[in-house]
Amino acid sequence: MSPSAAPQGAPAAAPRGGEALLPEELKKDFPLLQRTVRGGRPLVYLDSGATSQKPLRVLDAEREFYERHNAAPHRGAHLLAEEATEAYERARESIARFIGATPGEIVFTKNATEGINLVAYAMSNAATAGPEAERFAVGPGDEVVVSEMEHHANLVPWQQLCRRTGATLRWFGLTDEGRLDLENLDELVNERTRIAALTHQSNVLGTVPPIRRIAERARAVGALVLLDAAQSVPHQPVDVSTLGADFLAFSGHKMLGPTGIGVLWGRRELLETMPPFITGGSMIEVVHMDGSTFMPPPQRFEAGVPMTAQAVGLGAACEYLAEIGMDRVHAHEEALVAYSLDRLGEIPGVRIIGPGTTEARGGAVSFTVEDIHPHDVGQVLDDLGVEVRVGHHCAWPICRRFGIPATTRATFYLYNTLADVDALADGVRQAQKFFGTA
Repeated sequence: MSPSAAPQGAPAAAPRGGEALLPEELKKDFPLLQRTVRGGRPLVYLDSGATSQKPLRVLDAEREFYERHNAAPHRGAHLLAEEATEAYERARESIARFIGATPGEIVFTKNATEGINLVAYAMSNAATAGPEAERFAVGPGDEVVVSEMEHHANLVPWQQLCRRTGATLRWFGLTDEGRLDLENLDELVNERTRIAALTHQSNVLGTVPPIRRIAERARAVGALVLLDAAQSVPHQPVDVSTLGADFLAFSGHKMLGPTGIGVLWGRRELLETMPPFITGGSMIEVVHMDGSTFMPPPQRFEAGVPMTAQAVGLGAACEYLAEIGMDRVHAHEEALVAYSLDRLGEIPGVRIIGPGTTEARGGAVSFTVEDIHPHDVGQVLDDLGVEVRVGHHCAWPICRRFGIPATTRATFYLYNTLADVDALADGVRQAQKFFGTA
């Protein structure tokens, strides 16, 4: 089914603004969501924060590339190589359009993690990359700022950068509600700050930090701003021209696209002077035995044969989401989150970890259940066909901040319904009965 041709029917959720989505109809686009699990139970998939399911359009785009156009792009002069190059660059254009960028600002990576590492390694390479890369140089006395709510992908690379260069890592703390504590913003982001690397939407708390305010402070002191947008680009309208950020990284597989493909967006003038992370074929202009020159961005950062079919699939995913409308996707998820906060909040012993309202909040709802370990909650839910994630969600500092070993986390997407939320809440009550805590 084309997302732009949704049939009539009662919406499963009533979002604010725009025409409501019809998730039961959208589910028909996703073959995996048609299957049953655990003895014939309908599948309730609430783990899209880990990875989303893929619509037929994405699967078809990848298959068609391999069936008709498979070749290495930007190499060779034969017909298939030309078609592969065209498909690869057309995907770049679709993705750029999706986030308000230009194609030359879109660097293909393996995932968001690689995009963040690309910038971190480029900054440590800057010391030996010549005067044009001075903007990125980091050394003793410099500081890198993150927050306590970062996914490990946006924490460990900066720890390692500081270790390699002698810089100091500093971070924003969290309030009890799971918001960034900005009381010391001006002290934390100062003239020594080289880059502030922050999540655009927490994968555990759902929190959407006030990035614009932080970016304005960073700009005032000459610091760069990088956003980990792995949980925001798939779920809300994002326009990089209005964010105030310098870099933004996200993964394809969390937004209906294939695994093995991600994007680093960077402001063009920065990409033109940033040293490369990985070197080799496809990213060079001229090679001599004693040295080489590099292509302009984005090719400068795409050494080797790229993930072409995956890029084509991600381009198709962006087109699919754009046809639905990201404002509608966001509104739908907001309605699901509001309903889930109500349903879970009425269960005695359930503690929401993160904001208790939908204000500045995305579609991740993490919670604990008194006297039941999250792994046991997840096991009972799985037996009922409700698939959630349990654990520390690659964000260990958040669990320590709230004094818990782990959480149960439900993450929603455009194909989820209010009935899915009911199944989650009913499953939590069943877990309490099974373990005798209610």
